[in-house]
Formats: sequence, C-alpha cells, structure tokens
Amino acid sequence: MPTALVFDVIIIGGSYAGLSAGMTLGRALRNVLIIDGGKPCNRQTPHAHNFITQDGEKPGVIAERALRQVLAYPTVRFMPGTVVGAGREDGRFVVKTEAGETFLSRKLLFATGIADQMPGLPGFAECWGISVLHCPYCHGYEVHGRPLGVLGNGDMGFELAGLIRHWTPSLTLFTHGPASLTGEQQAQLERLNIEIIEKPLAEIEHRNGTMQQLRFGDATTRPLTALFARVPFTQHCPVPQDLGCTLKPSGHLNVDAFFRTEVPGIYAAGDNCQPMRSVAVAVSAGMQSGAFLNKELIEESA
Repeated sequence: MPTALVFDVIIIGGSYAGLSAGMTLGRALRNVLIIDGGKPCNRQTPHAHNFITQDGEKPGVIAERALRQVLAYPTVRFMPGTVVGAGREDGRFVVKTEAGETFLSRKLLFATGIADQMPGLPGFAECWGISVLHCPYCHGYEVHGRPLGVLGNGDMGFELAGLIRHWTPSLTLFTHGPASLTGEQQAQLERLNIEIIEKPLAEIEHRNGTMQQLRFGDATTRPLTALFARVPFTQHCPVPQDLGCTLKPSGHLNVDAFFRTEVPGIYAAGDNCQPMRSVAVAVSAGMQSGAFLNKELIEESA
C-alpha cells in the first residue's frame, strides 16, 4: 500500500462501528483506510442478539460478512495492525502502527472500543459474555425465567438488580462482602423478593463458560444460570487521549451529537464513547459518524 497517499479518513478500529463507518464513507466515494487489531470485545460471546436481521448470529460471522461487503467499495482498504501513535504534520494526521508503517489522512475516526477489566474472581473471565453478562437487552431473553444473579453493591448493585428482576422471578443480589445498600434500598429489594447474599464469593464453577454454580468462601454453593455484572473498563486505545481528546467522568471519550471530539478533525464512535454496548448501536453510530465526517469534508472543499 503506498504510504504517500493521503486518505480522506483513517478509521482506527475495524469492528462493527468502524466497518459501518467505512461503508458509509465508501458509498460517499471517500478514500478510506481501516486499521484493526483483531481483538473485538465480544470475541468470546457465542451469539449476538437484538440486531434486526442478525438476531442469534455469531458475532464473528457478522463481522466477516460486514468486512466483505465494505471492501466491495473500491475506495475502502483494510489493514490488520495496531495503531500506536498519531500526530499532525502540515495539516494532515500522521498515523503510525506497531509494525512501523506510517499513513496520512485528513480526518481520523476512532472506533477502538473499550477494554473490560475483569475481577480476580476465578471463572469470571472465562464466563464473560457467555453466562456472566453485561446487558439484559443483548442476553436476557435467553436466560429469562431462570435463577439469575446480580454481582454488585451500593447504588450500582441496587439499580442493576431492579432492572434484571424484569427477566426473572428468581433473582439474587450478591454483594461479595458487606452490603453498602441504604436502608431504603434494602427494604425495596426485600419487597421485590430479591434475596441479598453478602458472603464473599470464591469461584464461579462452569463448563466451558457455562455457569454451573457459585462457590462461596465458606465452601457453600448456589446453583445459578447466569450472573449480570458491570465491570470497570479502560479505553482500548490510548492514542485519542495522546492527541488531546478528553474523557467523560464515565471514562468514555467525550463527543458531541455529531461524534466529534474536542480535537478538530477527530471523531469517535462505538463503545469507546457511549454506554449502550450492542452490535446494533455500534453499527448505527458508525453509519452516523461516517455521514457527519463526509459532510465536514464536503464543507471544507466548498
């Protein structure tokens, strides 16, 4: 690939948001390079849901099909690789990869996602996306009506338990230590027949990621179908912050309604800038950001 070419847009991150933006820009006749490190956050999840026409499909199959369709547009190129740095030179962005390659562009779109920080609880990471779940809209239907749990404490645990109870009459809140709920919160959970267990967890026992039961520090166990949890995260790619993009208090990249960061010419879309984590939302964000990028390019050429 000739490195002297100045792309209209370099998209960093080629999962659902990045590929969707690439298709939108390709259909707008823009020269686009998509660079992707090949580590989507849902690579362990067996099926994607709540995405019309693709409900129940394997995430990898959706991504492979999307890439083939995007690359049917002759002005879009795709390159496996990891971006490790970027800067500005002579009014253009200079993007550098781990392999030492350098590419130039007029605009940047970061669709780099986030990196979930797994707790040290044995079995948690192995079950993540399979039977330890983050989103009832993505996975709740498949486990509804069965014994479910929420791993959390304080306001977060209270709010998540209140949400998940819609999917099951048999819900337990596991606080993994002394509960930090207010008296009012505890009373409300009790009125909703949500059991609260404060015993520390020792392990999630599973078979290839499918939960069998929880084991506590006192060696007692509790059979369970699935556990809902919210884990902390970091930005998967530090480059936007290196360029001056800021984070919201939530840890997401700060963008406006048009997916623009505070740094002129830099956009972001997908899990890295909003909390609704699903394939459908990422695809929507990619399409919109691609359209807004193209509009900005048109206006600059007028």
